[in-house]
Amino acid sequence: MTRAHNFAAGPAALPTEVLEQAQAEMLDFRGSGMSVMEMSHRSAEFVEVAETAEADFRELMGVGDDYHVLFLQGGATQQFAAIPLNLLGDKTVANYVHTGSWSAKAIKEANKFCDARVSATSEASNFDRIPDPATWQVDDDAAYLHICSNETIGGVQYHEFPDVTPTLVADMSSDILSRPVDVSRFGLIYAGAQKNIGPAGLTLVVVRKDLVGNARAGTPSMLDYKVHADAGSMSNTPPTYTWYLAGLVFKWLKAQGGLPAVAEANARKAQTLYSAIDNSNFYTAPVPVNCRSVMNVPFTLPDAELDSAFLAGAKERRLMNLKGHRSVGGMRASIYNAVSQTSVDALVDYMAEFERERG
Repeated sequence: MTRAHNFAAGPAALPTEVLEQAQAEMLDFRGSGMSVMEMSHRSAEFVEVAETAEADFRELMGVGDDYHVLFLQGGATQQFAAIPLNLLGDKTVANYVHTGSWSAKAIKEANKFCDARVSATSEASNFDRIPDPATWQVDDDAAYLHICSNETIGGVQYHEFPDVTPTLVADMSSDILSRPVDVSRFGLIYAGAQKNIGPAGLTLVVVRKDLVGNARAGTPSMLDYKVHADAGSMSNTPPTYTWYLAGLVFKWLKAQGGLPAVAEANARKAQTLYSAIDNSNFYTAPVPVNCRSVMNVPFTLPDAELDSAFLAGAKERRLMNLKGHRSVGGMRASIYNAVSQTSVDALVDYMAEFERERG
C-alpha cells in the first residue's frame, strides 16, 4: 500500500524508516521476546533505550551538561503551569510575547500563578507576524520571558531569537529539531513530541540546572522539575513506547546529517510551497515573508466556497490533512521533518491543477 502524503499539524507524519524498524521490533525487541511497550521501565533493556535517546537528543541539539533533559508526560500544555511554578521563585511577574493561539493559552494558564504581562503582541494584525523586538516592554522584575518559537496555527515563526535580560523560555513544540538552535541562549525549552519528535504522549523539557529546585511551595510533585530530574524522568512510569520511538527518530535525524542538513531540506520544501503560492494569482499566504514558518504553511483560496472542492480533490490524490485550523479556516500544510520533498512536490502539482480548473 502506498503511504499517503500527510500534512497533519500533529500528530504528524513519522519517517517511514522509523515505522518500519518499530514494526520489525514490535514482537521481539533485540531478542528479548517482548515488545518495548511490554517492558519494565526499570529493565536494563529499556534503560539503555532511554539513555541512548537522551544522548542522541543532546548531540543533535547541542545540549550541554549544565542542562537537564526531561522526558515527561502531560503535553506542552501542562508546561504552561509547570513553568511559572518552577521558575518564578520569589518573583510575581513573568513576561510573555503574544503571537497567536498557543501563546494565548500559555498566558491564560500562567495568570493563575503570577502576573503574566504581555510584553508585545501582534493581535492588531491578526497574529500574522512577530512583533519587532525593539518595541517589546520587558519588566526588570520579570522572572522570565516566554515566547512560542513557531505558532502552528498561524504559521508564524521566529527566525532569530531575541537577546533579553530575563531568562528566555521557549515553546518549541512545532519546530524543535528542524534547525540548529543555540540552546545556551535559553533557560528552558519545551516541546510536545507529536510534530518532530515522535508520537503524542511525550514532552521534552530542556532546563538549565540552576533553575531547578526552586519550585513554589505546594507545587504538585509531577510538576516539579527537581522530582523528575532526580529520578531520571522515571519518578513514575514514563511513556516508554513513545520514548523508544523518539529515540528511533533521533537516530534517523542523525542519519540525515543532523540538524544542519535537516534545516536545508526543510528550507527547500518551504521554498517550493511558498513560491507556488506567491507566483499564483489564486492562492494567498497571509504571513509576511520575514515571519513565515518553515514548518506550517497556511494559505487561502480566492473564495472560501472552493475550500471543500479543493480538499475533496486533495483527498482523492492522497494529499491528507490540509484543512486549516477551525479558528482561522483556509488551508494549512504542515511540512515537518518527516514530510518529504516528494510530498510537497505532489501538493504543488495539485495546487497548479486546481488553479487551472477553477481559476
